Amino acid sequence: MHRRTLLRAGSLALPALILGRQARAQAWPNRPTTMIVPFAPGGSSDIIGRAVAQRMTEALGQPVVVENRPGAAGEVGARQLARATPDGHTLLAAPISTFAINKALRPKLGYDPETDFTNLTLSVTTPNVLVVNPKQVQANDLKALIAWLKRAGAQDSYSTSGVGSSDHLTMELFKQLTGTHVAHIPYAGGSPATTDLIAGNVQLSFQNLGFITPFIQDRQVKPILVTSEKRHPLLPDVPTAAEAGLEDFVVYSWQAMAGPPKMEPALIQRVHAAIVAGLKHPETVKQMDRIGFSVVGNSPEEFQAFQRKEIARWTDVVRRGNIEAA
Repeated sequence: MHRRTLLRAGSLALPALILGRQARAQAWPNRPTTMIVPFAPGGSSDIIGRAVAQRMTEALGQPVVVENRPGAAGEVGARQLARATPDGHTLLAAPISTFAINKALRPKLGYDPETDFTNLTLSVTTPNVLVVNPKQVQANDLKALIAWLKRAGAQDSYSTSGVGSSDHLTMELFKQLTGTHVAHIPYAGGSPATTDLIAGNVQLSFQNLGFITPFIQDRQVKPILVTSEKRHPLLPDVPTAAEAGLEDFVVYSWQAMAGPPKMEPALIQRVHAAIVAGLKHPETVKQMDRIGFSVVGNSPEEFQAFQRKEIARWTDVVRRGNIEAA
């Protein structure tokens, strides 16, 4: 075929290709969409996934169904997403561990959250709160707590919701910044970690703000600081880390949403818009406020840049702390 004919055929094919992609994007969703949550029902990822799925179902006229796929610290569900067809009908709602910490902590991870997902948006954030057992720890502020932890013969320990969790790495960063040494006692979730803190089997812990606030209000644990940039409305009397005297300690636990790799740009735009509308629905915002989360709903590009910084940050903490996955 003559070169000019080939060029003309190619120029005609390109608009058709673009129109085909746009048509596929506009057709989404044409059947039920699965929202994978890589953890058991009842946790933060599940609550957030179901809230958004409900609003998306109402707006799109097609069901968005949450499918819990727990296992291997979220890896089972993440790998399912990575293998899915990139047509918008399989999505993921997952926490910081799935999107950042696992890559820092697990060198043989079976997926790469930067290349095996189409990252769509940072859904919500929440700070952590440093709390202590008020009967055992004789400290009311950060300066006194650090002195307490460095006292002669100290053998204190801290509880977390598991190895590689946000509260685990937050405490490890705290130890690195303050030069303190506290033994790590991991649990299978925030509830048993807090139960043992209240019982005095451990002395301190970082826990998500929304979860720990009722225990603070009941005076079962004592707050020392919150890891947000500003004081939080749920705990207006608790200082930030900077106010308490610890600089460079702004830490958030967060949740995000993604699709399979290689989603087409027009489809990304349509799915992203539906997710963000669900996140920013007034009822979703109210629900998130009640449990201590702030809705974000940023662009895929903004989330991608944020994710890169988080992976670099926690990789450094893991390296300096010689932390290994269980």
